[in-house]
Amino acid sequence: MAQLKTTQSKMSAAEPRPRARILATARDLFYRDGIRAVGVEAIAAEAGTNKMTLYRNFGSKEELIAEYLRGEVGFVEAHWDALSARHGDDPKALILAWLKDMGQLMARPESRGCPMVNAAIELPDPAHPGRKVIEQHKSAMRDRLASACRKAGLAHPELLADQIHMLVEGAGVCLQSVGPEGPSHRLVRIVEALLESAEKTKRGR
Repeated sequence: MAQLKTTQSKMSAAEPRPRARILATARDLFYRDGIRAVGVEAIAAEAGTNKMTLYRNFGSKEELIAEYLRGEVGFVEAHWDALSARHGDDPKALILAWLKDMGQLMARPESRGCPMVNAAIELPDPAHPGRKVIEQHKSAMRDRLASACRKAGLAHPELLADQIHMLVEGAGVCLQSVGPEGPSHRLVRIVEALLESAEKTKRGR
């Protein structure tokens, strides 16, 4: 009996629970094919479960979408926090390191740009739970950039943060419209020029 329990325990540890499988499957399919194009039947089948289990864990497709987006937010925030710890004394290096990593993600063959931007296009209803996740996240990232610009002593940090934020958002869209060889692959160089200009402006005062 003890051996059976041990074997079952090992199997449970190796096999992700249905909720985790559904969420991982939704993440892959939503990003690859689009949120609206993917139905709950396809997600459940790909995850090796059924619609009843999906709804028992998430309640609705809308809540599954919101949970998927919360997961994306978690990845981005953890990445920013790790870079902040590494470049805590150099906020300019923090901004550039983050942008370089964003550029590498965009350069992947399977990349379709920012999952949050893609979702925002598909979720125009301001009352959708996923829309709220997107708006809160984007506002928070813009504020992080503004804080880094202020700490770096750059001129017009709020305006500069808006410029960087818009460039990053535009790079993701540009990636899809004209491909990886378009302007998006010059994102880091463009922002470097902005930061250099802000530094010169600050010194010239």
